[in-house]
Amino acid sequence: MHRVTKIFIATLLLLVAMPVQSQIVVRDIDEMLTADSLRRVYDSRPHFGLYKDNYFTVGTSMKPAPDKYNSDVKFQVSFAQRLTNSVLPFHTYAFLFYTQKTMWNVFENSMPMHDLNFNPGIGLTKLLISKNRVVGKATLLLEHESNGRDSIQSRSWNKVSLSAAMFIDENFMVHGKVWIPIIDGENNRDILRYSGIFQTGIQCISNNQRWVFDATYVKRQGWNLNGNLTLNLGFRLFKRSNQFLMLHYYSGYGECMLDYNKYHNRLRIGLLIRPDFFSDF
Repeated sequence: MHRVTKIFIATLLLLVAMPVQSQIVVRDIDEMLTADSLRRVYDSRPHFGLYKDNYFTVGTSMKPAPDKYNSDVKFQVSFAQRLTNSVLPFHTYAFLFYTQKTMWNVFENSMPMHDLNFNPGIGLTKLLISKNRVVGKATLLLEHESNGRDSIQSRSWNKVSLSAAMFIDENFMVHGKVWIPIIDGENNRDILRYSGIFQTGIQCISNNQRWVFDATYVKRQGWNLNGNLTLNLGFRLFKRSNQFLMLHYYSGYGECMLDYNKYHNRLRIGLLIRPDFFSDF
């Protein structure tokens, strides 16, 4: 119980204290004259910041009836550190990233941690610039994901991923990601059937910056339309903060590494902390 409490407190402190990294879409387009000017603007921004969404949620199963075994807390911490400015070949920049997702059975006796998933990696990103505007980015990633368990509960795989995001405007982004899997976990050889081979999604922000919505669809292996769906809806609590009241829905397999081959259909509510503009994915 003491270890669980420490993890919980440390996670909340990290979420609250983490600085927000501004996004790469340039709002004052008229002041930017060249592609080099745009890159310099981005290079001048903080090296450390949020990566994927950071959140703390609690919820339960949509079906069957909720009980202490299908209700839980789910939280995620994600951040990135830019290692270089855009001085590498093809004006790319390198960065490190780390995401940790936790499933916590708080309604069971002694409140055990069900599964902790660790997702570190390194990436190269190139800004996509057209007509003096950053219209998107392309990223090459080398990432690892595992749950740190041993014996029959051990799960792990590695991915060489290529992702792209297109900023339609300041309020709408379309993204996609495909990966080459390197499956080294003995107990999850069939993980592609459940955790997918590529993903696509959208992110939307209201004109007044108070509402955010994103949808991500992960295509599982096979020729049919089977997939895992994540929906998030957030409402900004305070006009000058990056904290949102969050509604989080997950339907499909692969929500966590331990249960990658088990179907989950869960609705959760909680606190979302995200950048001012788009999150990574």
